[in-house]
Amino acid sequence: MAFADARKTRGHYLAEVVRSERVTPHMQRVTVAGDELTRLPRHGFDQWFRLFLPREDGTTDFDAVPEGFGMAGYLKYLMASSHTRPLFRAYTVRGHRPESGEVDIDFVAHGDAGVAGPWAQRAQRGERVMLLDQGRGFEPHPSGEYLLVGDESALPAVAGILRDLPRDARGIALVEIPDPDDAQPLEAPEGVEVRWLPRADPLAQPGRLALETLRTIAPVLPVGVYLAGEQTLAAEGRRHLVAAGVPKHDIAFTGYWKVGRAG
Repeated sequence: MAFADARKTRGHYLAEVVRSERVTPHMQRVTVAGDELTRLPRHGFDQWFRLFLPREDGTTDFDAVPEGFGMAGYLKYLMASSHTRPLFRAYTVRGHRPESGEVDIDFVAHGDAGVAGPWAQRAQRGERVMLLDQGRGFEPHPSGEYLLVGDESALPAVAGILRDLPRDARGIALVEIPDPDDAQPLEAPEGVEVRWLPRADPLAQPGRLALETLRTIAPVLPVGVYLAGEQTLAAEGRRHLVAAGVPKHDIAFTGYWKVGRAG
């Protein structure tokens, strides 16, 4: 399964908030739970989903959420009333405990900007959400060599990949974060070096430091690459690696967001 297969993945799961806590200065963790989540498949690695959020006015129509997000499913969503259908964003599973029907979701906390981040910071126990399973984008590479690169928005995905990699995996993970205190404990194989890259300038564009650091690295070939975060990091990082000799089919990349554009 990979990013291209997301439209083929089906299954939505109603849940409600059971906990919300600030785990680092710029990361809010919301735990949602429900009987339906006991059936959520465990894809592992960077497993992701579309998160449908409650409306502030209490008129959320979760029946507008389709079973899948192919053309027909998306049209079903668009045909629902814009006044009641839930807004949605894409997120990664940070923790998954199917035996208790719980999923942890990490949100970058950056004030009132955006939709999901502000909701996570004010989320209350009992609020309902819906998850639409979208599989995963990462696939293990036969070489056992990896290069993972992301900004803080990709931290949950990088954490999941490191957790699920074979314990004999080798490589480097570059994770850009706003502040040194935003580093989190990660379950990385011993052979994978994790480099935290705190931004010295709080006004610096997210992803730029990770991209500059990536350009100093001569990748060990063959290598499996995962690039995620701000769109410039993903696009320019891929361009650099292709020029360095990494085949395009060995690079999984996705731009979660773009500076100056909402969600």
